[in-house]
Amino acid sequence: MAVTRTLPRLRARTLAVDAPGDLLTRVPDEVDPRDVVAWLREGDGLVGWGRVAGVSATGPDRFREAETWWTQVRAAAVVEDEVRLPGTGLVTFGSFTFAADSRDESSLTIPRVVIGRRDGLAWVTQVVAEDEPWPVEHPAELLGRVNEDIEVADPLVESDGSVGAEDWPGVVAAAVRRIDQGEVDKVVLARDVTVRHREGRVVRVAPVLERLEKRYAATWTFAVSGLVGATPEMLVRLQGGKVRSRVLAGTIRRPNGIPAPDTDVPGTGDPAHPVDPRLRLVSSTKDLDEHDYAVRSVAEALAPHCSDLVVPEAPYVLELPDVYHLASDLIGTMHSEATSLRLAAALHPSAAVCGTPTEAAARVIGELEGMDRGRYAGPVGWMDGSGDGDWGIALRCGELADDRHSMRIFAGGGIVAASDPAAELAETEVKLTAMRHALGLTDA
Repeated sequence: MAVTRTLPRLRARTLAVDAPGDLLTRVPDEVDPRDVVAWLREGDGLVGWGRVAGVSATGPDRFREAETWWTQVRAAAVVEDEVRLPGTGLVTFGSFTFAADSRDESSLTIPRVVIGRRDGLAWVTQVVAEDEPWPVEHPAELLGRVNEDIEVADPLVESDGSVGAEDWPGVVAAAVRRIDQGEVDKVVLARDVTVRHREGRVVRVAPVLERLEKRYAATWTFAVSGLVGATPEMLVRLQGGKVRSRVLAGTIRRPNGIPAPDTDVPGTGDPAHPVDPRLRLVSSTKDLDEHDYAVRSVAEALAPHCSDLVVPEAPYVLELPDVYHLASDLIGTMHSEATSLRLAAALHPSAAVCGTPTEAAARVIGELEGMDRGRYAGPVGWMDGSGDGDWGIALRCGELADDRHSMRIFAGGGIVAASDPAAELAETEVKLTAMRHALGLTDA
């Protein structure tokens, strides 16, 4: 149920500004890391901090209750917006739990300050409560700040999470048996790793975002309520009546410019004629089946809301620094009145993060994973006053603990009948590379 609180009455003002360079360097180091918000891709997007209002919700109605709260808040708000672009005016950032019965809370938050940039245009939005004065600090002063410590990583130490790496192949093998028994066609399993500050201090978010944004610029780097990461998967984008969803399922390690030892031409055993791993990916029955399950689940969820829904006949290969993914972009035109958050709720959980059939896969996840996912693999993103916005799937991410001195980082993979337990462990290790790098645990 939603946390009961008085409905805030807010004032928001958006002004056009000149904001060159790295937006993340404007985040003050002294702010609570749970109050930093971000949604960035290739240098553009939204960065903010502070918290003027918010709502938390749990249970199966968490999406509906959060959207109802936002609808009431934006209806009562007084907004001055001289820019009028997606992401200007009053904006809320949100992250939602993967499972309805999670002990974690889903939330929407409205930051006090947002700096945005899009297609060469930049702006600052400041938000205050109805009875508060406008900040005396001019937006130009906010933009003049530079966080000089943003490139300094915190000293951290890593330890096992809920299930140790040595035990993970056994979890995967148990899932394969459930698939062989006909209980599910596909199930997505994830594991966590714990990271803690060596000196017992607060883990800073801005340096983590900085390293993610620089290395994984083609993904969406995000931060909401202590959840930080860089997701390659856009659950849904709604903008001007157009809907887009990017589906990723099917993964192979990307060698560092050198073909891996097992990439010989099948049947030849000739290392002098390596096979491009991208060709292996697009010809892998296991990965293509996994991808097809995910695409179908998204198409079926979008169909009630969209006309002219275009579903690609075959995936393409998305190249990231550590891995290659099979990817498909679905595009449609809205014919319902749903907001971007309502679309995200309809799409969650897709087969890419849960499995097929959905209910059976979710049950297997609860029985085998050995952990509460929290907000990992749930929707994360932002929404403006029109209901437009971006919602990704919280992947390649970490979630701060309540004490802010530690973080759980996550990685998972789709399990089908042909899955090899050792290979699935290796896939999670590759996917953990993003957050390990961002946290300064590795330079790889």
